[in-house]
Amino acid sequence: MRIAIVGAGAAAVGLLDALAVSEAEAGEVTVFEPSAHLWRGRPYGPDLDRVLVNVPPAVMSIRHLDSGHYSSWLGAERAATHMDDLFGQPLVPRALYGEYLADSAETALATLRGRGWRTRVVAARIVAVTRSRGLRLALYTEDGHEHMADQVVLCVGGGTPQDHYGLGGAHGFVGDPYPLASTLDQIQTGADVAVIGSGLTAVDVAVSLAARGHAGRIALVSRTGMLPHVYQRPLDYRPRHVTVERVEALGREHGGVTLDDLAGLLRAELAEKGEDFARFTTELLMARSEEPVRWLRAQLAAIDDPRIGRRVLQQSAYTVAPYAWRLLPESDRERLRRYLRLATSVAAPMVPVNAAALLGLFDSGQLTTAPGVRKIEAVERGFRVRGDGGDLNADVVVNALNPPPQTVPRAAEQLVTSLLTDGLAALYPSGGLAPADPRLHVVGDFAAGGTFITSGILGVAARAARTAGGLLTVQAG
Repeated sequence: MRIAIVGAGAAAVGLLDALAVSEAEAGEVTVFEPSAHLWRGRPYGPDLDRVLVNVPPAVMSIRHLDSGHYSSWLGAERAATHMDDLFGQPLVPRALYGEYLADSAETALATLRGRGWRTRVVAARIVAVTRSRGLRLALYTEDGHEHMADQVVLCVGGGTPQDHYGLGGAHGFVGDPYPLASTLDQIQTGADVAVIGSGLTAVDVAVSLAARGHAGRIALVSRTGMLPHVYQRPLDYRPRHVTVERVEALGREHGGVTLDDLAGLLRAELAEKGEDFARFTTELLMARSEEPVRWLRAQLAAIDDPRIGRRVLQQSAYTVAPYAWRLLPESDRERLRRYLRLATSVAAPMVPVNAAALLGLFDSGQLTTAPGVRKIEAVERGFRVRGDGGDLNADVVVNALNPPPQTVPRAAEQLVTSLLTDGLAALYPSGGLAPADPRLHVVGDFAAGGTFITSGILGVAARAARTAGGLLTVQAG
């Protein structure tokens, strides 16, 4: 069987690893990727050491159901070097995590070759996939070369940041901040910088600017002004109620699940620990209205809080939520989408070392927030930000907004058009690509049917493992 993998980021690594640890018969796998930074994708390429992986190692394993895979690769010495004393966990630069992905991919390819597989990586962009006259699919590169495959897996990554305020082309506008090592070099030390957004990317920008000795003012400008939550120290706790098994059982019993069902599972989880559900939800909702600096200070003070509520939500966002989402009625999905910013803040918190740095910038007066932004426009000597609190002027604007989940990656637009034209796939109304042909598969954030929160590594690894299992079932058949 010939397998073609389009893209060589984390999703492709997860798929190759899942194939390598299986007992599959020998076949052929070809990976198509034009970038020189194989296996790292956009998030984990070479960058500043200050740009950290924002989660502990246990939830960054690219091997499904092996939470120690990444920790073993990292090793005790490197883990100690990158230990965050506030967090009690190693937090490594993203570029170092990219090395882990690259090593995992090369190890998987070597393992497959050792079992008789033919493997190759083609440095080319796939721009079309069509049905051929036989049983295979035809893939076409930009230079017109044709490649045939029995199964095609799209691992094309996520969308690209959107320019909501139409600033593209304006002098001083940074449309995509990554890699920060190159984009921040373009910003003069004394420039006043407006960072669009207040999520993890905005935190990366602000903290990295300060670490490089930036002397100008920095403002996080956004519609809500809501900062991410702050990670609490991990506890050795395994949920008993908020689990995939309990959600699947509810689905079988009721023909689906509702938000009330899921809330009931969380309520039971908290009750067993003597924690109050109503108090927990009230505290969560405070993030939308609390003054940012006061709220951030309280979050840092709660790093060692023994209560399990937020920890359970963070874990379940990438383990339980993908299963639950498929069983929810559309009305409940829409209710959750209205809380997107809050849900993202909880599910993707910032690490304590960045939170402490951010608080220091606030306390010094160098960093401010400007919520209620309605318009940002290029003017003669920079930019003017118009918001509910008045106007703010900036020399530079950095777009730190994340693309919505399940959006079409810019580099894959031509490919997606060919799939839609040939009837091989369809775009979901809520986002993502759904294959209409059993020979086509999608792994990663672009897969249709995912939750309204961007996939984490755990979700990517799980989907990669399921896809690999499906491919091998076809091979065995």
